[in-house]
Amino acid sequence: MKFKVLFSLMLGLLITSLFATSLFAAVKVADKPNVVLILMDNFAYGELGSYGGGITRGAATPQLDKLADEGFRSTNFNVEAQCTPSRANLMTGRYAIRTGNSKVPGDLNLPYGLTQWEYTMAEMLSDVGYSTAMYGKWHLGNKPGRFPTDQGFDEWWGIPNSANVSEWVNSKRLPADVKSKVPVPEILTSVKNGKQQSVKTFDLKQKARMDGELTDRAISYIDKHAKSKKPFFVFLSYTNTHVPRIPAPEFDGKTGNGAWADILLQTDTYVGNIMESLKRNGVDDNTIVIFTSDNGSDFYEDYSSSGLWRGTYFTGLEGSLRVPFIIRWPAKIPARGESNEILLEADVFTTLAAAAGGKLPNDRIYDGKNELDFLMGKTPKSEQEIVIAYVADEIHAVKWRNWKGVFKELEQGYGTPAKEYVTPVVYDLYTDPREEKPYSREGLQTNSWVISPIMMAHKAHLKTLEEEPPIKEGTLDPYVPGKKN
Repeated sequence: MKFKVLFSLMLGLLITSLFATSLFAAVKVADKPNVVLILMDNFAYGELGSYGGGITRGAATPQLDKLADEGFRSTNFNVEAQCTPSRANLMTGRYAIRTGNSKVPGDLNLPYGLTQWEYTMAEMLSDVGYSTAMYGKWHLGNKPGRFPTDQGFDEWWGIPNSANVSEWVNSKRLPADVKSKVPVPEILTSVKNGKQQSVKTFDLKQKARMDGELTDRAISYIDKHAKSKKPFFVFLSYTNTHVPRIPAPEFDGKTGNGAWADILLQTDTYVGNIMESLKRNGVDDNTIVIFTSDNGSDFYEDYSSSGLWRGTYFTGLEGSLRVPFIIRWPAKIPARGESNEILLEADVFTTLAAAAGGKLPNDRIYDGKNELDFLMGKTPKSEQEIVIAYVADEIHAVKWRNWKGVFKELEQGYGTPAKEYVTPVVYDLYTDPREEKPYSREGLQTNSWVISPIMMAHKAHLKTLEEEPPIKEGTLDPYVPGKKN
């Protein structure tokens, strides 16, 4: 009898303990912040009102300016010079040279993108209990095994490659024999580890409506998951600031200042709609919202404004590397924060891992740093002071604090060969933000010391590439480090 009582008591304690452990885990997961990451395409530094633009284009950006006012705004957020490298960097926390994605693929029939060995932001968040969804442009692989839902996302609706492919369907100058050999531009959808299905053709008419549909899908996802015990991650990757630039019908002509101004207003409105959905669902206070861009402006006639900086994407100039970065997390990140401390887009991965309790593999080199304390105002300095400025697979410059040592220099992203320097040409970005007045021999007399930290940073980075050789472009799965594929 005593044994039965003792057994019942022990069983009750065990059940209570298991319940408490389960409850603790559920509360722990529930306390994790939701994440909405909004990524623009070729959206330059100087477009938003909070970055000195907006109204100068004939279209104010009140919703995005409010986002900046309620959170933190970086004036020194650095990305890579092309779409695919930048997105690889963002998704892995590693310079794209490491992952075999150092340049935009020229032939879409060839394998490109992230190997399965890479550990993506979506996989990291999924592993700590997040529901994950992506809507929009991927540009990190267009073959089975390389789509978003093969890389940690529960669902995806969007385009695998660049937005300019929308022109192919309508082009009267594309020869039939060439048209038959290039992939048909399509919008695809899939679920985790599922087969991709074609939704519809991605033509110019659809290009105009694309970002509106992406916004609607993101809002529907938030509506569906806001009441769930699981936190959610939405990666909203817009398409319409990439050429061809065609406003949605309801925004076409609305500003009276041309297509670019219409699209700027359109984007601002869509972001406002996203923020309203978070508030309506009662998850506004516990959601990290990030707004940024994959790289600076393109080199077309109506390219977006780089503001204070000079240059376009596909170069190592600041207009290519610096883009807007706004992050909002009420009660955690102080409002009206602003800093010129160096941040890398790789930091987004590692910082979100810290915020969500994610764990990173210890078998690879990460370039991102945990910037959570810096963003929360607990320390005045970021963890970064170096930027390795790649253009494709070549290092064009090394930034150290406010100094920039340039090894190769391009005025524009196409048609001109790069100037090469044996000893880097040095710019002080505080006094010469447009990189127009390189320090001469005479000017360096009092600042020649700056060559040393720049060269040390360059050498240290190259050493990491020896320690962990980069994955070769076009590497197939399965990939195992140190073994032939």
